[in-house]
Amino acid sequence: MSGAGLTHGGFYSYFRSKSALYTKVLGCSFTDPERKNQWKGVEVDLASSQAAAQVVKAYLSRQHFEDVENSCSMVALPTDVMRSGGETKRAYEEVFAAMVKVLERSVTDEKQHRRAKAQAVAALCVGGMVVARAMENRVAADELRDACMSMALHLGGWVDVGELKNGTHQQLAEECLVAVG
Repeated sequence: MSGAGLTHGGFYSYFRSKSALYTKVLGCSFTDPERKNQWKGVEVDLASSQAAAQVVKAYLSRQHFEDVENSCSMVALPTDVMRSGGETKRAYEEVFAAMVKVLERSVTDEKQHRRAKAQAVAALCVGGMVVARAMENRVAADELRDACMSMALHLGGWVDVGELKNGTHQQLAEECLVAVG
């Protein structure tokens, strides 16, 4: 805003309320195929058979972590949405449901567990990024993102145990796998 010589007040005048602004902002690549929420060096092909793993890796990537300006609105706005009206909450739910749908298509499990696993993975991605960004200790934030990514990929069935153990956080991956059985 300041780069364009505008104040926040002038920007808000284009919307009938802060909730209306948030509702508009909540559109994302999951709900609008024309919109690209891609961070430098991160590509996601939603038509790919590997889309779910790509989404998890992109969402919890260092690029997304560092690119606060182009962050997914589900990470940037949860406390504001919580305080908003029904229209904004429905828009947030729509984006979350679209993310779940993308993940659910390739969860390796029985039909009855697919949705629950996809919801858990989506919440792990969004919540993991929110908490990581709130941490002062960068090493701890990176460990948290890596742990969330390992668990999300494992939960969805998009990575096998051997692949997790070969990563840079071998001990963390082993602890996570023991925790989930």
